[in-house]
Amino acid sequence: MRLIDYPDRDALMLDLAGVLAEELEMALLHEERVTFVVPGGTTPGPVFDALSVTDLDWSRVDVMLGDERWVPETSDRSNTRLLRERLLVGKAAKATLLPLYADAPQPEDKLDDLCEGIRPALPINVLLLGMGADMHTASLFPGADRLDEALSPNAPILLPMRAPGAPEPRITLTAPVLAGALSIHLLITGEEKRRALETAKATSNLRDAPVAAVLNDATVHWAD
Repeated sequence: MRLIDYPDRDALMLDLAGVLAEELEMALLHEERVTFVVPGGTTPGPVFDALSVTDLDWSRVDVMLGDERWVPETSDRSNTRLLRERLLVGKAAKATLLPLYADAPQPEDKLDDLCEGIRPALPINVLLLGMGADMHTASLFPGADRLDEALSPNAPILLPMRAPGAPEPRITLTAPVLAGALSIHLLITGEEKRRALETAKATSNLRDAPVAAVLNDATVHWAD
C-alpha cells in the first residue's frame, strides 16, 4: 500500500483527478476500450467535476460504479444519478455507463443480466474506491448477509448485499473483481477514516475490515 498525504482536500481532489486521467490516457494507448470504476457518495464529486472537463477519448471509456443502492435514478439515493450529474457531463458525456441497476423489485431478479453486461469490460483498468469508518468499501460491509461469499476468491462478478442499517438492498462488485483491477486508488478524508485505515492495515480478518481485500496494491489518497 502507498499512502499520499495531501495538505488539504482541494489539493487531493485536483491531484487525484489528474492521476486518474493520466492512467486512463495511458490505458487507451494500449486498449481499444478501458473500464473505469468509481464510488458513489458525495466525497468524490469534486474529482468527477475535474474529470468531466478533461480531454480524453471518452467514447472508448466504460464507466461503472463499484456498487449501487437498489433504487431507481429518480431517487436522491441513487449513485447512478450522481454520476450522470457530475461525471458523465461535458467531455465525459461520451463515456458509456455500464449499469448496476435495472427496473426490478430486487437485485436478484436482474443479477445475471447485469453480470453479462459487465463481463466483457473486465478486468477493471482504473479503480477508484471509497471507504467508510466501519472499514467497508463498495458494498462489502462488515456484518452484511453475503459478505463471506463476496470475499471468496471464487466469488461471482456481482452479488446482492443487505447490511445492518442499510435502508435498501445493494448490489456490489465482489472482492476478487475489485482486487483484480490493474490500478487501484482509495480516496479517504478525515482523521476518523485515517484511523480506520490503520486498523484495516493491521487486521487479518477481512470480515471485520473488508477494505483490506484491496489495500496491498492500492494507492491511498488522504487529506484531513
